[in-house]
Amino acid sequence: MESVHESINSYASDASNGKFLPQSYVPQAQQQDGRGGGSLRLVPTETVKSLQEMGLSSEKPIPDVNAPSTSAGVIFPEEYTLETPTGLVKIATLVSLGRTGSAVPRGGSGTEPENDKGETGGQELDEDIELVTFVIGDPENPHNWSLRRRWAYTLLLSLLVVAVAYGSACVTAGMWLITRKYDVSTEVAILSCSLVVLGYGVGQLVWAPLSDLYGRRITYFTSLFLYVVFNIPCAVAPNIQTLLVCRFICGVLSSSGLCLVGGSLADMFPADLRGLTIAFFAFAPYGGPVFAPLINGFIAVRTERLDLIFWVNMALAGAVWLLVALVPETYAPIILKRRAEKLRKLTGNQNIMTEQEAQGLSLSAMVQTCLLRPLYFIFTEPVLDLMCFYVCLIYSLLYAFFCAYPVIFSELYGYKDDKIGLMFLPIIIGASLALATTYWCEKKYRELAARRPCVPEDRLLGAMIGAPFSAIALWILGATSYKHIIWVGPASSGLAFGYGMVMVYYSLNNYIIDTYALYASSALAAKVFLRSAGGAAFPLFTRQMYHRLGLQWASWLLAFVATALIALPFAFDRYGAALRRRLSKHNYSGIE
Repeated sequence: MESVHESINSYASDASNGKFLPQSYVPQAQQQDGRGGGSLRLVPTETVKSLQEMGLSSEKPIPDVNAPSTSAGVIFPEEYTLETPTGLVKIATLVSLGRTGSAVPRGGSGTEPENDKGETGGQELDEDIELVTFVIGDPENPHNWSLRRRWAYTLLLSLLVVAVAYGSACVTAGMWLITRKYDVSTEVAILSCSLVVLGYGVGQLVWAPLSDLYGRRITYFTSLFLYVVFNIPCAVAPNIQTLLVCRFICGVLSSSGLCLVGGSLADMFPADLRGLTIAFFAFAPYGGPVFAPLINGFIAVRTERLDLIFWVNMALAGAVWLLVALVPETYAPIILKRRAEKLRKLTGNQNIMTEQEAQGLSLSAMVQTCLLRPLYFIFTEPVLDLMCFYVCLIYSLLYAFFCAYPVIFSELYGYKDDKIGLMFLPIIIGASLALATTYWCEKKYRELAARRPCVPEDRLLGAMIGAPFSAIALWILGATSYKHIIWVGPASSGLAFGYGMVMVYYSLNNYIIDTYALYASSALAAKVFLRSAGGAAFPLFTRQMYHRLGLQWASWLLAFVATALIALPFAFDRYGAALRRRLSKHNYSGIE
């Protein structure tokens, strides 16, 4: 029997006009029963030669960061980013090219982190399968949308993250309203903030696999609608137990914005243009909470209504929910999956599909991947742990400030929550200045990329700039927390903190993506989990720390830790490659 594998010279090809491509017979599917069976017509697919002309070889590249989370063992990782003249690539053609791949075995995820090459032991894919790709200049490919359109969606999604992060801190300016209404201690009242942040870490375990299976848009729409609804029981909660449970649920529901927006940006922008959009994404989860005490401080003092804080949060979330509904589906695997469904219905050829469909992925397998691999990285990757610890510290300090500022400015100057909220303005200004600086950092990175292949350590410029500012802010806060010093002194520390906070997060986020490129989504999930745990814990002991150690030494204790961590980005900039080889179990970056 003649081999189905294609010889490299079986066909002539012309990648520019699609002439002389191999032909696949499929039924015309004109019967009313929808099962095809009419006359056969020819549909072109790619050849080994045409794929080679597009730069493909037997060596498989690392899947893009927006690839499905369980895309281990794939034969065609370029499927969701490559544009081909025909839009169809046969598995047999890829095998002839020297590729291998497998379906995920039933009962397992096929995504063991220990396997450096990402192969699985599942059954080999059927070589008659034809994988769907975008065609050249495809208008449905998010990378081909106009730059203005993509940036409009970027701003909408960043606004979503701001609104979600705002919701976590909306009660920080009205803690005394909670203690008065429910007759509880301040520490118990602070749980209404901490549990939301903890919910962020838990929620990503739900929304990430659902997004992979059903797409970003439906996940945003559903989760944010439920988040809007669950603000109602928060506003009318008859007791503290109801409030705390509903706040935790709000954190789980709204976490889709924090864990999926980065993926949505990656869907729309290629890797070389992603850095600046990540900067906006870095600003949002840190800038969002700062607006909460600024706005709700006035609500708490002027109205003394706890429910109004939640009604305002609900209105903001509802408005953003309506705006985000305007953003179309950006996730390439889902866009191509829908195209494959249409092609199967049109042609009757049931072999047309995406590799995600061909692998037979299940929700349970994807949940297992989203849960187990991040935990595996936390316990086995010291490089990731160090970077996550730094991100965790910066994020935790922000939430610690929500408890520290009321202590400092009320005890020293007698300010109420409305004026205390204004003290957060310098943090917003500093974060905005950092956003402008990231543009310069991205310019430097592109210049470097034009001269030589980049390595993950090239992403650390922002952290090296921002790290000293985070420490300086804490030293200033401690040194100026005296009654004889005007309020401008401690408030000005926020300028340096906001600047350093965004610069460090923007830089380390990019570094983690590049260092763990093979499993970037899992590494980022580990980061979000640890960051959320720190952000939830710090507010619980911040008040006691400032009362026990004093206003100066409480800030200086944190300053010592932040100062020690200044060396981290500089050390990795110089010795990063050697440290990754020594400390990491595998080379997840794909860079030799």
